[in-house]
Amino acid sequence: MKNFSKLKYYILFILFLFIVFIFCADNSSFSAYPKLISTLNSAFEKIESWIIKISTPAAAIAVGSGVLMKKFSFGDEEKMRTGKKLIKSALFSYAFILSIDLILSTINTLVS
Repeated sequence: MKNFSKLKYYILFILFLFIVFIFCADNSSFSAYPKLISTLNSAFEKIESWIIKISTPAAAIAVGSGVLMKKFSFGDEEKMRTGKKLIKSALFSYAFILSIDLILSTINTLVS
């Protein structure tokens, strides 16, 4: 019986602390937009812009080298398949990067 009363007091104490933290710790007690978050946000935006700037010429070079590989394969089936695979993978990768940018910008507009 004594253990039951201790357990009851522990549960009441935890419930009391939970209620205090819920009602006393509102959003005004914390920083609304911390400096670390803004620094991380700007860093991720810079990384995203770099990836977009680098991916466009990289995709163009990959597609161009795939086309040249197909053109100058001189009937070699392996080189033709490799050229086709390079073109498909470059276009797929570029489309994937652009879709990720579109999704992130959509999420950003919905959040703010």
